[in-house]
Amino acid sequence: MTHAQLSLTGKRLTTPKAASIAGILFAILFAASVALIRISLPPGPVDGTLWQENQANLLKFGLILMPFAGISFLWFVGVVRDRLGVYEDQFFSTIFYGSALLFLAMVFSATAVTGGIATAYAANPDLLKIGEIYAFGRALVGQFFSIYALRMAGVFVISLGTIWLRTGVMPRWLSLITFLFALVLILSASLNLWMVMVFPAWVFIISSYILVLNLRANRSGAADGITAMVPEQESQSRQ
Repeated sequence: MTHAQLSLTGKRLTTPKAASIAGILFAILFAASVALIRISLPPGPVDGTLWQENQANLLKFGLILMPFAGISFLWFVGVVRDRLGVYEDQFFSTIFYGSALLFLAMVFSATAVTGGIATAYAANPDLLKIGEIYAFGRALVGQFFSIYALRMAGVFVISLGTIWLRTGVMPRWLSLITFLFALVLILSASLNLWMVMVFPAWVFIISSYILVLNLRANRSGAADGITAMVPEQESQSRQ
């Protein structure tokens, strides 16, 4: 075995584990951040110091978690593209990568607006008693999350599912489940912030599946950590 082959083997052993850990970490951090933001924003105008005392700390913690969730998501995107290797299609990969960045941009924008609301309240609590100001900020957060980020997540999922279905890198049944998740994300007409949770649920499922495959490969003593992920047509040609 040449040095290049040894290097490639080492890379293949670490990639699935890194992907699964990054995806699982993103799912947990993102879901926790969205949940904290959702329960911390009162449905109506802020009443005195009640929000500051009971919910401001939760909101602040949720805002702190979101950048780390974004970093984990970027790592997840990177290792997924790396795993595709020569099977990556330029057209669908452009859509896949672009929608991932737009999703992250919408999420960060929504988080920034939420942070702006919290900062304005801390500086002048009476300012947010004006219903129009708070209503606008909350509606803007809802639009970012439930309309734009949700649709970009759907495009991200459906493009990746298409790549998997064409290349056979992932099982067919998992690709079909991916399309179902994509339809929910794209066609959802709800402004409910909880709908965003569909996306981290999908990432968690995919990442957990990759982790299980990697652990099975390690136990079986396989030379390549993603042997089970080789496209079906290539596996048949090797036989």
